[in-house]
Amino acid sequence: MKKTVTVASILDNSKSYEYVDESPIRGGVKDVYFSPEREYVVAFYRTPLDAGQKERIMRIVSTYLGNIQNGNSSDYFLNEIFRWPYDIVEKNKLTGIVVPVYHKKFFFAKGYIGSDNIQGQDKVGKWFTAPMFRNQQYPLRLDHSELGDWLSYFQITINISRGVKKLHQMGLAHSDLSYNNILIDPVTKSACIIDIDGLVVPKLFPPEVIGTADFIAPEVLKTKHLSMQDPGRHLPNQKTDLHALAVLIYMYLFRRHPLRGGKIWDLDSEKDEVISMGEKALFIEHFRDPSNQVKADHLRKWDAFWGDPQKIPFTAAGPYLSELFRKAFIDGLHDPIRRPTANEWETALLKTADLIQPCHNPECTEKWYVFDNSSNPKCPFCGTAHRGTLPVLDLYFKFDDEVWKPENHRLMVYNNQYLFKWHVSRKVIRNENLTMQDKMPVGYFTFHEGRWVLVNQSLSSMKDVTEQKEIPPGSMVELTDGKKILLSAEEGGRLIFVTLANQS
Repeated sequence: MKKTVTVASILDNSKSYEYVDESPIRGGVKDVYFSPEREYVVAFYRTPLDAGQKERIMRIVSTYLGNIQNGNSSDYFLNEIFRWPYDIVEKNKLTGIVVPVYHKKFFFAKGYIGSDNIQGQDKVGKWFTAPMFRNQQYPLRLDHSELGDWLSYFQITINISRGVKKLHQMGLAHSDLSYNNILIDPVTKSACIIDIDGLVVPKLFPPEVIGTADFIAPEVLKTKHLSMQDPGRHLPNQKTDLHALAVLIYMYLFRRHPLRGGKIWDLDSEKDEVISMGEKALFIEHFRDPSNQVKADHLRKWDAFWGDPQKIPFTAAGPYLSELFRKAFIDGLHDPIRRPTANEWETALLKTADLIQPCHNPECTEKWYVFDNSSNPKCPFCGTAHRGTLPVLDLYFKFDDEVWKPENHRLMVYNNQYLFKWHVSRKVIRNENLTMQDKMPVGYFTFHEGRWVLVNQSLSSMKDVTEQKEIPPGSMVELTDGKKILLSAEEGGRLIFVTLANQS
């Protein structure tokens, strides 16, 4: 019979928690025990915490948890984006935190091809950021059904960006963002940030770690030899979170590290690591300084495709993300104030998702790609050319009574694609606060009898401006080159200008 232990909450003695006292999962600093019904875990630190460490955790499970619970989209953040600890306990002078269990979607159902040695393990992000695990030549590749496609990783990184944005809005920093502290599920396009108990509260609770290799900001590595009290020492903060976030987004989309190139600074591997990721860190795709370019002939055969930026450059992510990658890894790499914010990443990812096209090759592993603004677009992953015309819709907003200005936002049309309220009106912001009603499509695009058409499902004031015709709900309008369509006459309503690309 399983032995269960009961521990009381430190915050509220009327609350208690049970856990099964056998075979804990050993983490870096904690031993993790499941509750009898596996609804939560109790994770005990293996060494006693000092008063400051306990106070940090008490703030996290009370004040900051309350901030999320009482804020907008609390269900989204607490059930989807974070595994936020919600109580603190103590036993034999050891402190424990009570945390909800991970959703079953964050555990591998199948594991490796030909092996089950990771079946049931956590889907930590590292499995999805390395090319070898998806390469057909690699003996321990992941089951393809658990890999998702390229579009999956856009929603995953949107979710991660929103989580970081929320922490920063509350004045917090994660301090150790890495693929080890994020669980993802490409099938459901989900992401979950974990290890919340180490949050940094500026000027109150300093960081206890400097981060995880590959994600530590250059200024932190550059000054790690200095004492913690030295004013020149850089410690994890919101700006270092933004470096880690940029690295994560790059790695999820391109399955390689943005700073690990061919440049060697020191024959001592430990010194070289500190220099190449710290003081001399250099983007492998730097357009002015190619000295850290990846040497393709040094790549292992199963890393050859994704590992070589010449084959899939960062510009394959489209104009909005390319601009932010340049800001993050060129302008802001050694100048933290210039790093893109989490909100900037979220916005660019959402706008890029509107540029995505399905690949016409049913065997393409990535299935989607970003339209490259060329006259003859093709999938960069398999080389398949786009077939047929391609409607490009540029969004405009009303600047004054007579002037419409471009939004710097366009929508690439594909068959059976939906139109949503956030496309129609500037007043509807595509973020975590959208209601279920806001998420309902208001129209759709289809290729009908050799013509591209937009079907109006529920918009009351759609109008073909070119032909001065109303487009009532239930009717359609053909998308022809140069067509102007007013999506909504209400305040904030947008106008679209149609360009037909890829015309033979």
